[in-house]
Amino acid sequence: MTQNSQAIPADAIPANLVEYLPARWPPYARLARLDRPIGTWLLFWPCVMGLILGAAADERRFLDWRDLWYVVLFAVGALVMRGAGCTFNDIVDRDFDAQVARTRGRPIPSGTVSVKQAAAFLVAQCLAGLAILLQFNWFAVALGAASLLLVAAYPFMKRITWWPQAWLGLTFN
Repeated sequence: MTQNSQAIPADAIPANLVEYLPARWPPYARLARLDRPIGTWLLFWPCVMGLILGAAADERRFLDWRDLWYVVLFAVGALVMRGAGCTFNDIVDRDFDAQVARTRGRPIPSGTVSVKQAAAFLVAQCLAGLAILLQFNWFAVALGAASLLLVAAYPFMKRITWWPQAWLGLTFN
C-alpha cells in the first residue's frame, strides 16, 4: 500500500492510478473523481458517437484527421469538465458531505483540500475546459456554455427533490 491509501474514500476503487501520483496531487485527483472514471466515460462516448454519426451523414467524407483531433478534445474536455462539475458539487455540498459516512472522506470535508484551494482548482479546470471548448464552432460553444446552467443547478436539486439523479441524467444528455 502507498502512503495515500488511508485517504481512499469508501466508495472508490481501492487500487487506482490516483495512488501513484506525486504526493500533493491525490486530493485534487479525488476532488475531480479521477478514481471513479465512469462519469468521464458518460461524457466522452456520446461525443464520439455524435462525431461518427455526423461524419457518416456527410457524403463528401467519412472520418479524417480532424476527427481524431476532436476525439482528443472530447477526451480531455470530458475529463476536465467532469472534474469541474464534481469540484463544484463538493464545494456546494461540503457541509452535507461531512455528515454522511460515504462522503465524509472526500477532500474538502476531510480537510485535505480547503474550500479556497478547491475554488482555485475549479477555476483552473473551467479555464482548461473553456480553452478546449473554443476549439469548436460557435454553435458548439453556445451549447457547451448553456449546459453549465444544468451542471450548476445539480447540487441544489438535492435540496428540492428526492430525485436529483434525474436532473443529473438531463445534464448528461
